[in-house]
Amino acid sequence: MATKKAVAPAAKGGAQPKKAADAGNADGTAKKAGAGVARPAATPATKRVAAPGPYADEPKFLEDQRALLITERGVYAGQAVDLRAEADSLALEREPGDVQFDEESGEGGTVAVDRERDLALSAQAAAAVEEIDEALVRIDRKTYGACERCHAPIPKARLRALPYARLCVECKSGGLTRR
Repeated sequence: MATKKAVAPAAKGGAQPKKAADAGNADGTAKKAGAGVARPAATPATKRVAAPGPYADEPKFLEDQRALLITERGVYAGQAVDLRAEADSLALEREPGDVQFDEESGEGGTVAVDRERDLALSAQAAAAVEEIDEALVRIDRKTYGACERCHAPIPKARLRALPYARLCVECKSGGLTRR
């Protein structure tokens, strides 16, 4: 037979009675909610497993997409390296304090503008490589082709045009987010 704990009446000022999880230990120290309850540690086996994607049963399509992604990855990786190298060479060409002031180039000259453009394009290419790597992981996990927002299948035509797409057209057109 279990005994009930007596709850003290609320004090003036509207204080609420303590809940069992908020109650303190006998020595007056507070105890954490759920203390003493054994909980399993998070292991890979207990993590939520994503549902298979809409094209998980189409190995030919997935292999074609993998080949397309690997090809695009090579292009973007090469662009990122080349643009970064060009930006670095532009920085070396320009001597410290070498600022051009004329009507045509404005303050700082075109070298700085070209360098910033190359760095921005290099960063975009590197971001595309990361997106492609994540798409390759989704292919390996058989979750490729599902919209990350609404979980509807992304049409094959969209995936062929942008193989690392994460969102269907409807979700993508709803706002500016990831591809």
